[in-house]
Amino acid sequence: MNTRRLSVIACALGLLATALPAVAQGSYPDKPVKVIVALPAGGGVDMIARVVGQKLQVATGQPFLVDNRAGASGRIGLPVVAKSAPDGYTLMASPASFLTTNKAIFKEMPYDPQADFMPITKLANQAMVLVVRDKQKFANAGAVLAAAKASPTTLTYASSGDGSPQHLAALMFETRAQVRMTHIPYKGGALAINDLLGGQVDLLFAPLPEALPHIKSGKLAALALMSDKRSSLIADVPTMREAGIPNMVMQTWIGLLAPAKTPRPIIDQLNRQVHAILQSEEVKSQLLQAGMDVAPTTPEQFAQVIAEEIALHAELVKASGLVPQ
Repeated sequence: MNTRRLSVIACALGLLATALPAVAQGSYPDKPVKVIVALPAGGGVDMIARVVGQKLQVATGQPFLVDNRAGASGRIGLPVVAKSAPDGYTLMASPASFLTTNKAIFKEMPYDPQADFMPITKLANQAMVLVVRDKQKFANAGAVLAAAKASPTTLTYASSGDGSPQHLAALMFETRAQVRMTHIPYKGGALAINDLLGGQVDLLFAPLPEALPHIKSGKLAALALMSDKRSSLIADVPTMREAGIPNMVMQTWIGLLAPAKTPRPIIDQLNRQVHAILQSEEVKSQLLQAGMDVAPTTPEQFAQVIAEEIALHAELVKASGLVPQ
């Protein structure tokens, strides 16, 4: 092979290497990564996105910047991710409801929860807890149930929006206890809790991380957990079953996703790095103290969870009689 031909081949290989995506060269990420959270700052999803983002920055040397795009039950923030370039530089941390319940709640969706996103991993599970401000009025979960039965639609409950975990938990309570209450949706969990603290609503079914600081401070009273066992963080709070209200088990989760068609090497790299973060004792302890249990999965396991819960939540919404908006 002559020198001229060798030179041409070397030049071609150099151009090919330049054209390869960053992930193929092992340099992902080589610039800041945006993590969309379709909820206001201050809630559980925002918190875990920031914890994991900070650790990913340490692991990769690049910032993972949380971008809060709140409102419309995820229908503002999630389309931003769906329409972003599938290059690993736009991710999202999402609650279950935006990917599972919304499809049953809304007639029209600006995104497809399965076709538009690539699951990376579940991050954490959260128990749901029934909280009130007025413990004298509602001494226990049975008192809430009795009041709801005595005066249909009079009790008001807050949520972080239509189709949110708070909304879905209340729908389960209404459907299985055969009662009716009035739903007051907000643009995020922190806003919902603020109005509960202010007395504008009667009660809230909240993810434990969002309610825990207010329970510990005594500003809110936890009446019952929608779980199959008590939490060590509020060991004196019974489960719904222990409170005499059976068949009321629900936990919500938070997951990390990317736009559809994001290269598999990026998905796998993020999955490995986030798993290592979640399995560290420091992060496990930090999330447990906030009321979360780490729940890493493979991308395939996460996709299966989403598919199964879309079907289950559709059944629950239909049984509640809720008409899609």
